[in-house]
Amino acid sequence: MLRNSLVLLASTFFATALQAQLSNNPFLTPIEAEEGIIEVNVVEFASLPEIDGVAARMMELVDEPGTGRIFVNDMTGPIYSVSYDGRTVIEYINIDDWGVEVWASEFREGGMQNFAFHPQFGLRGTPGYGKFYTWTDSSNTQPMPDYIPSDTLDDHDLLLHEWTAANPMNATYDGGMPREILRLQQPYINHNGGQIGFNPLATSGDADYGLLYVSVGDGGAGGDPLSMAQDLNSIFGKMLRIDPLGNNSPNGAYGIPASNPFVNDGDNNTLGEIYAYGIRNAQHFTWDSANGNMFIADIGQNIVEKISLISLGANLGWSTWEASYTFSDGTIDMTNPRSETGVTYPIAEWDHTDPVLQARGAASGLLVYRGETISQLQGKVLFAELMSGEIFYVDADNLPNGGQDSIRRVLLNNGSGAKTMLQLIQNANQEQGKDAASRADTRIDTANNQVFILNKGDSIIRRLAP
Repeated sequence: MLRNSLVLLASTFFATALQAQLSNNPFLTPIEAEEGIIEVNVVEFASLPEIDGVAARMMELVDEPGTGRIFVNDMTGPIYSVSYDGRTVIEYINIDDWGVEVWASEFREGGMQNFAFHPQFGLRGTPGYGKFYTWTDSSNTQPMPDYIPSDTLDDHDLLLHEWTAANPMNATYDGGMPREILRLQQPYINHNGGQIGFNPLATSGDADYGLLYVSVGDGGAGGDPLSMAQDLNSIFGKMLRIDPLGNNSPNGAYGIPASNPFVNDGDNNTLGEIYAYGIRNAQHFTWDSANGNMFIADIGQNIVEKISLISLGANLGWSTWEASYTFSDGTIDMTNPRSETGVTYPIAEWDHTDPVLQARGAASGLLVYRGETISQLQGKVLFAELMSGEIFYVDADNLPNGGQDSIRRVLLNNGSGAKTMLQLIQNANQEQGKDAASRADTRIDTANNQVFILNKGDSIIRRLAP
């Protein structure tokens, strides 16, 4: 009887211990809700047009100092130019009018994902003069893709285009049809393209100057079912780095820099375009002007969101790892966190169950503030929680080593008290006579030495103010 009792007790203990290893709530101490809050003034800077009564679906705000304008896209196809004072908003181009066939404009993850201006866009006589790039989900799937991940799964195509303006100073695009650089067959409906962009710290003569960083999701569904993020023979789940003006790629439409980490690894199937891998669905990356650190915000599966450093050849872990924990059949195993050598683990991470968030989460927005205008943000890595509209920060000069203990909140004051971004949007919705938005879709960008907050709920671009 005693022996049976001991066996039962041991079995119960083992089962309990095993259960404790699998978790949907890895961080038992919540994000600090009150201590360390930074309150920042915010003003309405500009508004983008609604399309068919739907708020503008803003994804990216880009400074173009050569022409003295800010540009912002709507995922349905338009790119707007905005004057530095915010008073003039002009549709620069709507790429859907040019046969791109922007796909699923009503779907939050589908559409024109991002855009970028070549650093020589406004410099007459240079190879990049007048050139900008768009990264778009398209229903035009007739041309043969450059990369086909599956013989049976074909939801839509993901297209990288180069556009060339005849005169970049013109108010609207005056060039011809775009040049197709890259076409991917997207197997699933979600986890499409992320941000594209040039390193703003690179200057003419630097090895990184004029190289385009291209974030590609893991192809969609859930849990990376095609196991592509860790596969160096697959273009999905990667950060690419290409020379859009080069021609040594397999399709001859772009260049592969010789300094990329896997160009000479001995495997003929390894893609030389890859800069880093193990990415799930990263929609934003940025650089720290003080030290060149590159950060990426990568949306997690069901449990953990993360902000990571990203470097040449880095493996961010997905889908073997979700943030600091091994990913196991839709959940995480906390038995041996951060235990695999060669994986770049997050500097900051948080789980979906935290009380300051909604029931779901998504890492978004990303900026390292090194300006002087808003002194309380100096030296902070700012990032957003896409759903709830929370804006967080950690110390850029003393980066944390994972977890959420170092994460603190930024609240916004438009003259009526400190609020989250979602609360500001919902207040604006009430004034607009619209139903209150249920999510914020917050992005953070910088232009003209100022910080801007984008969203998909009220069409308003906001600017942080002293």
